[in-house]
Amino acid sequence: MDEQIDIGRRRFIVATVAAGGGLALGFGSLRATAAAFNDPVAVGSEFSPWLVIGSDDTVTVRVASPESGNGVATQMAMYVAEELPCDWTKIRTEYASTHRDVVEDWVYSKPIPENRFFAGRSTTKERMNSMLQVGASARERLRLAAAQQWNVPVAEVEARDSQLIHRPSGRSLGFGAVADRAARVKLEKEPALKPEAEWTLLGKKTPAKLHIPAIVNGRAQYGIDVRLPDMVYAALMQCPVHGGRLKHYDADKARAMPGVRAVVVIDPDEPRPQQKLRNPDMDWDNSAQAGIAVIADHYWQARKALETIEAEWDERAGAQWKSDAHIVRSASALVEQPGKTVTTIGSPDQAMAQQTQFVEALYSTPYCDHAQMEPLNGTAMVTSDRVDLWHPTSMADVAHYVTALEAGVPLEKVYVHQTLVGGQFGRRNFGDDVRMVVAVARKYPGRPVHVIWSREESMRQGRYRSLNVVKLKAGLDEHGMPQALIGRTAGHNFRPRNIRDEQLGMYSTGFGLFFSAYAEGAIPNSRIEYHDMPLHIMTGPYRGPGYNSNTFILESFIDECAHAANIDPLEYRLKIYANWPDPGPTLCLKEAASKAGWGRKLKAGMAQGIAVGNWGSFGKPQAGTTVCAVATAEVSKKGQLKVHAIDLAFDCGRILNRDAVLHELQGGVVFGLNMSLNEGLTLKDGRIVEGNFDAYPMLRMADMPQINIHFGGLSGHERFSEIGEPPVGVIGPAIGNAIFRATGKRIRSTPFRKQDLSWT
Repeated sequence: MDEQIDIGRRRFIVATVAAGGGLALGFGSLRATAAAFNDPVAVGSEFSPWLVIGSDDTVTVRVASPESGNGVATQMAMYVAEELPCDWTKIRTEYASTHRDVVEDWVYSKPIPENRFFAGRSTTKERMNSMLQVGASARERLRLAAAQQWNVPVAEVEARDSQLIHRPSGRSLGFGAVADRAARVKLEKEPALKPEAEWTLLGKKTPAKLHIPAIVNGRAQYGIDVRLPDMVYAALMQCPVHGGRLKHYDADKARAMPGVRAVVVIDPDEPRPQQKLRNPDMDWDNSAQAGIAVIADHYWQARKALETIEAEWDERAGAQWKSDAHIVRSASALVEQPGKTVTTIGSPDQAMAQQTQFVEALYSTPYCDHAQMEPLNGTAMVTSDRVDLWHPTSMADVAHYVTALEAGVPLEKVYVHQTLVGGQFGRRNFGDDVRMVVAVARKYPGRPVHVIWSREESMRQGRYRSLNVVKLKAGLDEHGMPQALIGRTAGHNFRPRNIRDEQLGMYSTGFGLFFSAYAEGAIPNSRIEYHDMPLHIMTGPYRGPGYNSNTFILESFIDECAHAANIDPLEYRLKIYANWPDPGPTLCLKEAASKAGWGRKLKAGMAQGIAVGNWGSFGKPQAGTTVCAVATAEVSKKGQLKVHAIDLAFDCGRILNRDAVLHELQGGVVFGLNMSLNEGLTLKDGRIVEGNFDAYPMLRMADMPQINIHFGGLSGHERFSEIGEPPVGVIGPAIGNAIFRATGKRIRSTPFRKQDLSWT
């Protein structure tokens, strides 16, 4: 290695993007710009846009992923610390700048093009290797700088626990002592990553999430916590029927109330500057919705004034849907007819005709709200030369893009100040909330406008899990095993606006039905069809998109087949997966069943149910994360349901942080429990009825079962697949299958609280 100190601070590329590091040296103006808006900016020597080392040995990792409580920022820091052997107590994180990404040739996006600024997918190979390379490069620069200072061969210098040690003499320096010199080093080539067998942190230790102390001591800043000089507040009201328009309003009373500064109208049809911008992700529909906002000195002033406004709405086509039951009836009629084919394996019609036993059932799942703890909110300041956004977005680059579109400014004039995300579960992905914040703020330029949705407004203006109706038919052979499966689904899910016709079925039905092992070869002959319905309700990704609904449907239906064949549900699934070229389902089924004591005698009204599913494999073996849940549940004769225990096993290949994995799985179980037991929105005349937790109940601590997470299903496959989404899907069918075994009643729709579970 040769040292070259003459590299300039404005030099862009110090290593090829192919090496995974994406190591670009940045503009000094970033620090001044961010500091002016109270953004945290690391002080010290910048090794790359991703890494700064301070004179006090502090290591700051810049994270492109918004932190929503899932620990993604900590995971990024772990990658760096694995290759840069620093003292973990000296590591910290701050958000990477989307503005810097724009003006410095996509310096954060290029190394990780698939996920970029998304608040998940922290274990993808692209992210892992990129951040490992950041740490490895910094380590070698530090070693080289220390060797140069001591005038010794670099091979004699070891990096360990934030110290550089000259082995022959025992001399040592802290990282910070040579950080400035090392940051100016250019390596001849990027160092190779160390073999996984030599890892000392990843998969070996379980550090706590780095953002927890700030939450505990109150320093953590969520979007709702933003406070800026001269800030005003806005309360927002949107058309109660999604997609409608404002016909007439009277705001005279509101304008006369104390503290009120303005009443502004958001009109989706208002001309906006047309500009062609780099699209950071799929072109999701994040259009503005028709609405009215009151801007005042304080939020309560704005909200009370908003309540006095008399508005008349043009509800458009959405008002035709008189109830959610109306939609279900229409969808149920559609699935009786052939639809457009999404996928076909084998010869399902021919195979179906050859069977002598058939199982057929109709299932449905309702709209569900994300019900995140932090209501929708955001702050924007629009001026003549720039737009600043402070927001709890979960896709910061999409927020940047949407801000530029709504404000009509170039991307380089937008500055996104990321905050912590107070729960998102997919709700804050699309940027429609960002769009509304900027739409309000641009009508009151020159001052920061903090826009807040009330809980009712937040719940009634959701990007919900889509309502789904599915009809399934299976043909069973003489042994009772399924040889053919035909599924039809109807609904209207989120999808990109520029979607190709051949992709529409995937987004219309959601993942999980056709991208399942059953539909992709575990059952030898299958066909999945869809009907796309022209519904007005806004939908979006909801933890485990599509999979959360369709796993309930598929796994309940497989239980129906097992019952028709008079075969134990566990044994039935093991038979189906016997020839599947992925050991994960079998490992997880056996692990969860064994730990739950499957087959033990239980009292009347009490039973166990089982379900297995996979998130992220797209129907391919040894991909994604497989999970299996066994639910132990009891139903009183009057129909009162109590879930005593959930035993869950999983296979994501391998894990990197055991505690983080445990917590994500536990949280996913709780999410799946509430989704299945409680959650379901209703519709009246095109409007969402529920507006708060009195009508949309959440689990209480007294409702919680014993949650047992078992690690014995891990296959050891080389992948590190994700954990946050997978547990959600299997909880509902496991409980529903337990209900059937306890009562003889087959539950084909959720939530269970709305079903008659009584038995004699």
